[in-house]
Amino acid sequence: MSDTESDKLNDRIDLNSFVTDEGGIWSLRDLEKVRGWNNIEYAPGLSGKNTPSTGLSMNRAYIPPGGVAKAHIHVDFDVMIFLLKGGVRHEFGPGCRKSVIHNEGDMFYIEPGLPHEVFNCSETEWVHAIVARSDATEWQNIIPYDRNSE
Repeated sequence: MSDTESDKLNDRIDLNSFVTDEGGIWSLRDLEKVRGWNNIEYAPGLSGKNTPSTGLSMNRAYIPPGGVAKAHIHVDFDVMIFLLKGGVRHEFGPGCRKSVIHNEGDMFYIEPGLPHEVFNCSETEWVHAIVARSDATEWQNIIPYDRNSE
């Protein structure tokens, strides 16, 4: 699915239909893949789109076997990730010339403004991760990064 196709599908998904307001506690119980962005598939998640959150979002993300989330930068927000299943290689920094691998059970933090590209290390298994962001808009404040620019 292209990014344009993903954007159109994402615009049609009512994220409110996946959560219930229990009177100040918002619950999400359905964690199936329903949308995508940058070659990553996502469950509905919790964000300012379906809760009163103003500074935090959390999603379950899935990267397909052999998948790559193209190089990008998180603008002015923090990201913390917990890998539930699989392994990823981050190529990061100017020109994405540095590399680090994280595996199932690892947690890691990505600084705001750090260029990075994410690779599923497996050609046969999906990566499953919990992604928390200090931005209630999810991925709207993420910009593409040209690895050849530096």
